[in-house]
Amino acid sequence: MASEETWVDIGAAETLSALPLQRLQIRNVALAVSFKDGQFGVVSNICNHAGGPLGEGHLDDNGYITCPWHGWKFHRCSGLGEPGFEEDRVPAFPVKTENGRVLVDLAHASKRHAKPHAPHPLERKVERQPGPPRLAGISTTVMDAANPRFSGSDHLLMHALRAGQQLGAETRMIKLNDLKFRACEGYYSKAAEACTWPCSITQMDPKDEMDRVYEALVHWADAIIVASPIRWGAASSLYFKMAERLNCVQNAITIRNNVLIRNKVAGFIIVGGQDNIQAVAGQMLGFFAELGFIFPQFPFIAHSRGWSAEDMERNVKVVRDSKELAEGATMLTQRCLQLAKELIAQGEARQSIERGGRKAHLLDTQIPR
Repeated sequence: MASEETWVDIGAAETLSALPLQRLQIRNVALAVSFKDGQFGVVSNICNHAGGPLGEGHLDDNGYITCPWHGWKFHRCSGLGEPGFEEDRVPAFPVKTENGRVLVDLAHASKRHAKPHAPHPLERKVERQPGPPRLAGISTTVMDAANPRFSGSDHLLMHALRAGQQLGAETRMIKLNDLKFRACEGYYSKAAEACTWPCSITQMDPKDEMDRVYEALVHWADAIIVASPIRWGAASSLYFKMAERLNCVQNAITIRNNVLIRNKVAGFIIVGGQDNIQAVAGQMLGFFAELGFIFPQFPFIAHSRGWSAEDMERNVKVVRDSKELAEGATMLTQRCLQLAKELIAQGEARQSIERGGRKAHLLDTQIPR
């Protein structure tokens, strides 16, 4: 039974009833305060899933608060999860209205309970399994699968993978064009902690096939070769769609100092009818370096006939018939696998790093106040 001393005035009923849902901080307790059908409800502001701010979510017609980060739902008065998930519950606080003021009993909240959930397969410990070196090829070219065309970047990537097989490596080809995966939905823009590993989309949508890429890059491959055409002076649209979804891998370093990419090598193949090879390579090198990949000497091969040579029929013939480009792909594979073997011989890499550069700085949310 709550005593008069435990009830805390959180504001005027007229003011608090103006919004269906809001976040309040009362005596260092974060609350999600709701008003519906003439009744106030008060629950903890902290979602069970990843700590999202429930008070910044929205209220549905059935009285459930939807977390703005990943869509988990809790009843605004009882704190219970939505039907079928009642075992997941957030603390609910007794609330009453007296003399036009809203009072909350902060001392007698119900208990939080987070129902155990089976971890996602990608959450398993990152450790290299025994066996020969493993090379993954990532094709980022876009085409109509029903009416395929020649792709110079894919052509050279296949040369690279065949060279890997001849060197005794296991190989795997991943064509992004064959995968059905959603674009990044900007969870990091909501909050750094909202961008999770594994990716929030991957955890929520079992049909999303970006997990094939995560599995290859984080758990399976020792080396990768990413191949892209040049599109208007940049890498392909599928490359950037993949790169945005890889933000969760980089963010694990930023918010947890958890390095998922360890002792792994990356190389690149860049082919285009237009020029701008150095800019495309520079973006790729910078991005994959931020993920934690290591590069061999001369980490990319490329081909372009220049801005004024867009006669694609001739360009296709040049790439298809070029022994120099095929040999270049083979040598790139050799450099990547040689470095990968040296890294494997060193043993398991550390899970965390000495923080430097951008990652040397705590997020504002982590700085003690």
